[in-house]
Amino acid sequence: MIVLRPRRLRRSDVVRALVREHRVAIEQLVQPIFVSERPEDAGPIDAMPGMSRFDIAAAVEYAREIFGLGVRSVLIFGIPAAKDAAATGSYAPDGVVQQAIRALKRELPELLVMADLCACEYTDHGHCGILDERGDVANDATVELLSRIAVSYAEAGADLVAPSDMMDGRVGAIRAALDRQRYTDVAIMAYSAKYASAFYGPFRDAAGSAPQFGDRRAYQMDPSNAREALREIALDIEQGADIVMIKPGLPYLDILRAARRRFDVPIAVYNVSGEYAMLQGAIERGWLDGQRAVDELLSCFVRAGADIVITYFAAEYARRHA
Repeated sequence: MIVLRPRRLRRSDVVRALVREHRVAIEQLVQPIFVSERPEDAGPIDAMPGMSRFDIAAAVEYAREIFGLGVRSVLIFGIPAAKDAAATGSYAPDGVVQQAIRALKRELPELLVMADLCACEYTDHGHCGILDERGDVANDATVELLSRIAVSYAEAGADLVAPSDMMDGRVGAIRAALDRQRYTDVAIMAYSAKYASAFYGPFRDAAGSAPQFGDRRAYQMDPSNAREALREIALDIEQGADIVMIKPGLPYLDILRAARRRFDVPIAVYNVSGEYAMLQGAIERGWLDGQRAVDELLSCFVRAGADIVITYFAAEYARRHA
């Protein structure tokens, strides 16, 4: 009788690499960047060890560094100097994200600049859109706002806009608004299955975007739902999304895998701030081997079906693997 010995193909680094089923390519990774309008708001982010807010000039230099390492895509989040109930700063021609896009495309024209598209950083109440008289987020008024923001990002030179609000119908409206202004080459990466997750806490500290009352469960998805995520993804594809996203990543690998099996479009996953913070905290305390943990983390996203991984570990991974 033949004895089957799978260990033959695990005996050395060379043979393990030869038969490896999935690989993480640096060009699959997207590095989020926080850009502050006021220089005094820049600096290290306490809740995300190793991450910082940058002023515009520093953001360009950081992007230049990681571009040289092979990370060719960034996702921009803005921290404005002022906020109001209508998020008027979000679509201002001289808004912080618009300024950052122009600077990045001027200095690094080959860099793929993605702009997160949401109102939460710009509203004084911290919710992701315009409030109605009851204090609820008004879907259709918010969609109009998002379309206006998207056009302003396209005018500034963004390659891709990424609506993260979870309003109904926003992908179709944004696509129509961009096309009317002849920005037909600007792509949409929809946060299609964005869950009302506890893992966003450090981001809200970084971006100053925590709701001042209530929460976002009336528009972000219930963590217990899976079939609903696939329906949301299908709707976004039907409305013209070029890329769809699952967010968060680690707690929702089952959703990522199910989406990969059903849909033949590029799929992104967002390895969010809470996932980063808990892993980085364990690494800093010596509880985990950092390099191995990060490599394993990113590999699991690719194995589950992600084409694109948005992660705060992108630059660190690239420094080791470039």
